[in-house]
Amino acid sequence: MTDLKNELIRHSAADLAAKLAAREVSAVEVTQAHLDRIAEVDGQVNAFLHVNTEEALAVAAEVDAVRAAGGSAAGELHALAGVPIAVKDLIVTVGQPTTAGSKILEGWHSPYDATVIKKLRAAKMPILGKTNLDEFAMGSSTEHSAYGPTRNPWDLDRIPGGSGGGSAAAVAAFEAPLALGTDTGGSIRQPGAVTGTVGMKPTYGAVSRYGAIAMASSLDQIGPVSRTVLDSALLQEVIGGHDPYDSTSLTDPFNNLVEAARVGNVAGLKIGIIKELHGEGYQGGVENRFKESLQLLKDAGAEIVEVSCPNFKYALGAYYLIMPSEVSSNLAKFDGVRYGLRVLPTEGPMTIERVMGATRAAGFGDEAKRRIILGTYALSAGYYDAYYGSAQKVRTLIQRDFDAAFAQADVLISPTSPTTAFKLGEKLEDPLAMYLNDVATIPANLAGIPGLSLPGGLADEDGLPVGIQLLAPAREDARLYRVGAVLESILEEKWGGPILAQAPDLKNAALGTAFNTAGGSN
Repeated sequence: MTDLKNELIRHSAADLAAKLAAREVSAVEVTQAHLDRIAEVDGQVNAFLHVNTEEALAVAAEVDAVRAAGGSAAGELHALAGVPIAVKDLIVTVGQPTTAGSKILEGWHSPYDATVIKKLRAAKMPILGKTNLDEFAMGSSTEHSAYGPTRNPWDLDRIPGGSGGGSAAAVAAFEAPLALGTDTGGSIRQPGAVTGTVGMKPTYGAVSRYGAIAMASSLDQIGPVSRTVLDSALLQEVIGGHDPYDSTSLTDPFNNLVEAARVGNVAGLKIGIIKELHGEGYQGGVENRFKESLQLLKDAGAEIVEVSCPNFKYALGAYYLIMPSEVSSNLAKFDGVRYGLRVLPTEGPMTIERVMGATRAAGFGDEAKRRIILGTYALSAGYYDAYYGSAQKVRTLIQRDFDAAFAQADVLISPTSPTTAFKLGEKLEDPLAMYLNDVATIPANLAGIPGLSLPGGLADEDGLPVGIQLLAPAREDARLYRVGAVLESILEEKWGGPILAQAPDLKNAALGTAFNTAGGSN
């Protein structure tokens, strides 16, 4: 890769947008640089399931043509026009396969675009391709993809988080400046934490879910994946807004996000430490970086207070009843009859029930089957009130805990994940240990509030990224961008630049045997 291309892939989306607007570089050059990077390193990372070369370059060329023509048309281009983006393969996209990381949708093409894809197209942002994920977004490590695991660019023997590990790894490996993810229990924020990227879960309903294949409809939310807080704000302003096709879409405008990210002031803000989301059970290096972040915010003029959310200890249990119950309902449509994979029984009568059984047995992976069975049981006659009904009551208690906490603090703070990235395969045989990775992120989904994860530095034990999570009341996404931008700035000053600048160069990484034996290539 030439020096120019190597430089282009390391710019933030905001910087690329400025260079494109000034015509210092062309959109085709920027897009091609990222496509070349994908070709160079994705055989190691396996972040992409599909690369959209022809269309991405065509959109970039269109942007260049408009700018070259000048006049009013060039002035009407969106600020991010020509800035490429990757999309989690849970979001339906015309012209590209959408698999949800599952064999049951292998090769399936959607007849329509998700609302967020329509908005990316309207902004003329070249879509680089579709990124890997845990099957139907079920997982915390991107090891449950039917197409092989994604690997963490910091250490190819470690997980990139999940379920959106593909999007986070693509951004961390400089294969894309921006990506879209979905967050049901932390699937944008937890991958952000372990890859040294920024992950934002907007307020529930702030970004349309129309066209995102549903896992758990009351919890799912599409959001930005980026390398800076400002870039996430820029992307959320593109994809956000009311959508009549989504009955849960909010009508509130969210147009002050970029302005908030540029404010750079936390003086007088109260930032609440959530007593239940740090300390015992958290890796020492994670706790150290968390405490340092608190001190840096205090030095910047914020007031640090402690808040208690006593019902958070029940959040994990409630989530793993509500989410599988909704999974059981949402995945019922994958029956081998309407679309997707169809497997016929080899013997016996050819009934719909037997076709459905054969198809789902062959098409779903172990984790998807586990959650479908758990959810079906929780919703069954005689158990609904004891399990699902009780979990919904706990959800209400968690929402009340947040209300009480936000009466004492403007923003809440915690580590994003209890540990840094663990080794591939380390927790596959222990689902409960895997589920614990989401202990700090799940409460925000249960309450529908926004959450932002940003890099907090590197852990002492292993030199791997640590994530810091910020939470705000519903509809106060701008508050997160304001505080997040300040914390990002002072942390970069402390660490001598962006955390990702300290990641190893993939071209010089020791690859070979470990990756090849796993079969995790495109």
